[in-house]
Amino acid sequence: MVLVSGSYEEAFSVVRDAFEANFDSGEELGASVAVTLHGKNVVDLWAGNRTVTGDPWLEDTIVNVYSTTKTMASICMLMLADRNLIDFSAPVAKYWPEFAANGKEEVLVRHVMTHQTGCSGFPRVITVDELYDHDLCAALLAEMTPWWKPGTAPGYHALTQGTMQAEILQRVDGRTLGTFFREEVAEPLGADFHIGLPGSEGPRVAEMDPPGRGVDEMIEAEPESVASKTLKSCVIDGSEPATPKWQKAEIPAAGGIGNARSISRIHSAIACGGSIDGVKLMEPATIEDALLRRTFDRDLVLGMSVPYGTGFGINHEHAPLSPSEKTLYWFGWGGSLGVMDISERLTISYSMNRMAAGLVGDSRAFNLIAATYAALEKRRV
Repeated sequence: MVLVSGSYEEAFSVVRDAFEANFDSGEELGASVAVTLHGKNVVDLWAGNRTVTGDPWLEDTIVNVYSTTKTMASICMLMLADRNLIDFSAPVAKYWPEFAANGKEEVLVRHVMTHQTGCSGFPRVITVDELYDHDLCAALLAEMTPWWKPGTAPGYHALTQGTMQAEILQRVDGRTLGTFFREEVAEPLGADFHIGLPGSEGPRVAEMDPPGRGVDEMIEAEPESVASKTLKSCVIDGSEPATPKWQKAEIPAAGGIGNARSISRIHSAIACGGSIDGVKLMEPATIEDALLRRTFDRDLVLGMSVPYGTGFGINHEHAPLSPSEKTLYWFGWGGSLGVMDISERLTISYSMNRMAAGLVGDSRAFNLIAATYAALEKRRV
């Protein structure tokens, strides 16, 4: 039996039970789970080990959450749109003129937000050290010829979405995306989430327990397929977040470091209509726009149909993540999760350091989602 620390409302004890069961199954090393309702914590739990050698996961332990970071980068982009600094219907080249090269003059900012630019990977294989160089990555994408006609289909931009979002944001705001996020989102909300971690915070970062194969091996695909080219354009294996270089770098698609509590704190502002505790990120109308389905075509990288809104996955009648129609979410490689249920003003967040093989969630996260909604129904009775 694992020792579970933290707090929860009694009505949500089933979430604690599901969290403990994930450990009992042997699938966890260390993890945290958080649920907020109307902006208030109703579950805030952590358990297990921060390292494979047995150092405990503590209240302030943080961990790399891979693509759950995309929810944070997309929130920043929605904030720009809310302030009329960008228009999702405008060409990327309006803000980043160099991006128009080689047939990309009609690529829209919304195509970036919905994985439809045709640039789901880098045009040549880059090293992880090169990934840390934002200017280099942006220049490579600016000169790239799309791998398919932009706007005709999605193809999961595992790393490149963040590069494009960060470059657009910096062109219109002047700050890097990590700085904008810190100053406009994390600090005002008091959230311990970082896109670019200060070196002083490194000792709190949990050690990843990788899945045993790199991200390039997650999907079986023909060598010249979009899926293969995307995942092989920068090969990572899960060991990188242990390095100061990764932690310090601003990687808006995959390098966010936080815990379930901080994910839910930020997401609670979205779940509650754009504002929480006097901190306003955006108007409700901006969130309503993000909830509109932009594509449900087969994703050329993931090999399945993904219901994309603007910057997030959304609920769909054939792929429901929650009982609520108005749900935004995304997962991170290895299992992390962030769910924002606008109808219920609810968030569900999960972070962990034992990585499963999947790119888009695994059973541990789904168990916690199911338990949360079961608790919500029980709470109504």
